[in-house]
Amino acid sequence: MFKILKVAAAVAVLSGSVAQAEELRMGTASVGGAFYPMGQSISNLVNKYAGDEISMVPIVTGGSVQNPRLIGTSEVEIAITNNNLAVLAIKGKGPYKSGAIELNAVAALHPSVLHMVVMGDSDIETIEDLKGKRVAIGPAGGGTLGFMNFLLPLHDMTLDDFTPSFLSYSDGFSQLTDGNVDAAFALSGLPAGAVMQASAGHSLKFISFSDGIMDEALAKNGAFAAVDVPADVYGTPAAGQLIGVNNMLVVPSSMDADIAEKITAAIFDHLDELKAENASARQMDPATTLNLAIPLHEGAVRYFNK
Repeated sequence: MFKILKVAAAVAVLSGSVAQAEELRMGTASVGGAFYPMGQSISNLVNKYAGDEISMVPIVTGGSVQNPRLIGTSEVEIAITNNNLAVLAIKGKGPYKSGAIELNAVAALHPSVLHMVVMGDSDIETIEDLKGKRVAIGPAGGGTLGFMNFLLPLHDMTLDDFTPSFLSYSDGFSQLTDGNVDAAFALSGLPAGAVMQASAGHSLKFISFSDGIMDEALAKNGAFAAVDVPADVYGTPAAGQLIGVNNMLVVPSSMDADIAEKITAAIFDHLDELKAENASARQMDPATTLNLAIPLHEGAVRYFNK
């Protein structure tokens, strides 16, 4: 498990005296994906518009699988996860069999795409070709591993069929371009910082799904969707048809409704500003927040009912 970075409480100056703001820690993911910069951008909006009594800081974590647990243990007060994991968390299923976590949503975010990447001259074409190879599959608490555990059985494979490396996305793709791993995976928004960095000066290509596997995957889990990634995003020789899932911002159900409403307002009253700062945010649609797979927090409901 990733260690949560410790941060000092923010201080606000009120009426000429020094007062301590309530600090909200946002669980994101490892550096190199899309969650951390999204967390930075949302924190900037909250710190700018939500009032002096609230401050927010993004925290590096293991990612979308770990983040609901961190809310459950009060190690963070707000976090990013994906839709299917949020459903499993409130039901106490899948990675959360040790107990249901009381979560509510405040915002639908960008979709995450499972980047499946090799060097341009690699002989790896499909997931089956990973047998016997060295593969970076993201941090142990991240959503990439969850996707791998879902996809590999569809190929009659397990993690034992290759040598997995549990690395941050930045480290995984650095290892790919250095030749220390044969393939790198990252569940991230578009564009993913780690993949962009790897594509600078290197030729990359996407791993493909074998015939029928994508259809089988989508039939097994309705939360997932096929995503076409144009070749010009990372300069690949061809577009990639990858698999993805939508993400959401979640908070504990016990969060004060006024605070949740202020967070929601800071995001959606200034969505144009968020989109200008963060490329992934350009894929956000407020209407999607009203149709999430878990209930909205009372504070978010108040905002949207105004």
